[in-house]
Amino acid sequence: MELHMHSHRWEQRSPDWTVAAVSGFAAGAVLMVLELLWSTVIMGASPWETSHMVAAIVMGQDVLQSTDFNLTIVAVALITHYVLGVVFALILATVMASFHFDSSVGMALLVGAIFGLLIYLFNFYGMVRFFSWFSEMRSWATVVAHAIFGMVVAAMYWKLEQAEK
Repeated sequence: MELHMHSHRWEQRSPDWTVAAVSGFAAGAVLMVLELLWSTVIMGASPWETSHMVAAIVMGQDVLQSTDFNLTIVAVALITHYVLGVVFALILATVMASFHFDSSVGMALLVGAIFGLLIYLFNFYGMVRFFSWFSEMRSWATVVAHAIFGMVVAAMYWKLEQAEK
């Protein structure tokens, strides 16, 4: 029996794009539920406030004037949220495949958590320059939710990729 150690050096290796997209979509749903639960149950805010913030990325700041339910705003927010989730998952899958971080579920979870934290920093300290209204969402709950997002993407990618082999 041969003991095989996985090297985590870069190698030109393509990820499974379909698996990555599905993983990002599912993790986006998990993140959305966590954000809705946190904002409504813990913070006592409108469940539609986050939707208005996300939709404002595409529709402009005028949608921030209200936090009432609006089907168009919610639809735009969902589409934007899921597109971003899939894009981030494609990036993470590229990193995981290129560096063999998909060699074990533990490694995938660690890399996913770190990636989620990097997304948090990018979104809430980088992109906030363009979308200032997100600065009010800076919190430990949002940090944890983004780490969970990364972990869900990575774990699903790892599991679904194993099933494809």
